[in-house]
Amino acid sequence: MQIPLFLKSCLRLSKVSKSWKETVVLELSRSSISGGSQYKSAKHRVDALDTENLTHSYTIVEGDALAGVLESITYHVKIVPTEDGGCICKNRSIYHTKGDVEINEEKIKEGKEKAMQMFKAIEAYLQANA
Repeated sequence: MQIPLFLKSCLRLSKVSKSWKETVVLELSRSSISGGSQYKSAKHRVDALDTENLTHSYTIVEGDALAGVLESITYHVKIVPTEDGGCICKNRSIYHTKGDVEINEEKIKEGKEKAMQMFKAIEAYLQANA
């Protein structure tokens, strides 16, 4: 799995400065997704970025990933340093459904597996480009 271009640009921008944080929080971004993904586009908003506490929250508000049954998906990511110099990435996803739509356990499991694949791709990219 390749990292979508918008994530690569976020990884680069996160190294710039804290002043970047203030401009990105209010910005909506539309991204074209390539690299073999089943999704073609996503419109997302950065809800919070805390470089001191290593947390990042963002919401997908439009795009193929919503599959016509979701209003939005909100992600909360926290990086927790470990004693051995590594880190643990904690990720919480909140799915906001349209109306009374229910998502079955199989779809939730499938989504978790795709998220893990993306995380592994990001991890490999960061290790290769550190």
